Amino acid sequence: MVTPYIRFQNINKGFGKHQALTDINLSIAGGQVYGLLGPNGAGKTTLLRILSTLLKPDSGQAELAGFDVQKQPLQARNGLGLVNANMGLYQRLSGRENLQFFAELAGLNTAQSNQRIAELMQQLQIEAWADQKASGYSTGMRQKIIVARAILHRPKVLVLDEASNGLDVFARRALTELAKSYAELGNLVIYCTHVMSEAEALCQRAAILHEGKVLADSSITDLQARTGTDNLEDAFFALASSKRRPEQPAPDAANSLGA
Repeated sequence: MVTPYIRFQNINKGFGKHQALTDINLSIAGGQVYGLLGPNGAGKTTLLRILSTLLKPDSGQAELAGFDVQKQPLQARNGLGLVNANMGLYQRLSGRENLQFFAELAGLNTAQSNQRIAELMQQLQIEAWADQKASGYSTGMRQKIIVARAILHRPKVLVLDEASNGLDVFARRALTELAKSYAELGNLVIYCTHVMSEAEALCQRAAILHEGKVLADSSITDLQARTGTDNLEDAFFALASSKRRPEQPAPDAANSLGA
């Protein structure tokens, strides 16, 4: 059986009278771009904050790269790279200097840092302006540096949480190509968005969250087939309107892990 890179078991989380997550169970294997989909308020960010050790669940267990995120938080964090739309850079430093600083925090020595930064600069096409101060960067330029920063240490899991917000068509394409290539190396890329068309073009499998519950966890084509729709957005509306989880086959390595 394939070992999952991420596992959520019976995760529950509430904030006062609001139940943000209810009985979340997901097992996700590497080597794919996996969609975590749903509208604003569906519980996506809460679930990712639990995964990244920033928030404790009320009950349940979360594992990342084989480590319990509550009992082994440092090891779990080492396996994670995170990008969201609200991250910033040190404005008085250049893009290169930002990357060098975070490479040192990640434990890379000078030679490793220089090599890794050169690789990422070429891949993301940022050499031309890498030595300019970050204060002068556009949204797309800033986001490319943030993406590079997230994968300096080659984490097994890369989370892109609404990471394409505000990007132009060229920066968005660079982000999606990076996601694909990183997954092809055997890593897991979690693509968290409420834009279903992006997920349909990029993801092999997805979990659809609505009102804190998992409505479905399947391949994109299976989601469409089971709802009788021809696109992911229509499939989501069909599932959300039913407000119940559709019948699924008994979980096995192929169904539950995307193997």
